[in-house]
Amino acid sequence: MAVTVDTLRRFDIFSKLNSDLLGLLAESAVLKSYGRREVVLSAGGQGDAVCFVFEGRLQGVDFTIDGREVGLYFSEPGDYVGVLSLFDGDPQPDYVISLSRSMVIHIPRSELLSVAKSEPDLFAEFGAHIAKRLRAAMKQRGLLGITNINQRVCAQLYMLLQESRLPGVIQNPPTHQELAIMLSTSRETVTRIFQKLQSNTVLKRNGTAEILILDAAALEALATSND
Repeated sequence: MAVTVDTLRRFDIFSKLNSDLLGLLAESAVLKSYGRREVVLSAGGQGDAVCFVFEGRLQGVDFTIDGREVGLYFSEPGDYVGVLSLFDGDPQPDYVISLSRSMVIHIPRSELLSVAKSEPDLFAEFGAHIAKRLRAAMKQRGLLGITNINQRVCAQLYMLLQESRLPGVIQNPPTHQELAIMLSTSRETVTRIFQKLQSNTVLKRNGTAEILILDAAALEALATSND
């Protein structure tokens, strides 16, 4: 599938660019397909492209000194990763993997930088994206400092609820394994805590697409209490 101007217009970040500039980006863009757990960007890589999620789902991950995988953030269709190198030209700081079959548009850093320099609003959007991701990373780091694992899982769920566009619903939630990676624990532990929350009617799953929060006040209390 060729990358066209209309393809790029699906991304909010490009919605205000004129057709000529979008045409320049489309000419250099490459659409790549990735399977589950395939690496899209490698930590320490050259950072020579920014990747835009067309289909599927990506996750940024890093590794602790003892080799444990830690989840950092998710990227859904319409989002993008690898933008930090656009500002400093340094290597990619983390790994980005595909969580399902994904289609990703790679746009060379040099081409994107050339267009962004002529469009200050575009540069500002990229900067705001980085700031948002840094703030989210700081919140996530705070969760890892919670020693009570039950509280840690509930705090993660409550954070996801606050970020959701729909009240009382966590859309496209992480799997138990993904939550375990995010919170530096085991999948079995996350599953046990979910079972307890469901039996206490705090939440329930609506298939794999949603988690319905039935008692947000109770979830908040569990997220902020060490009991």
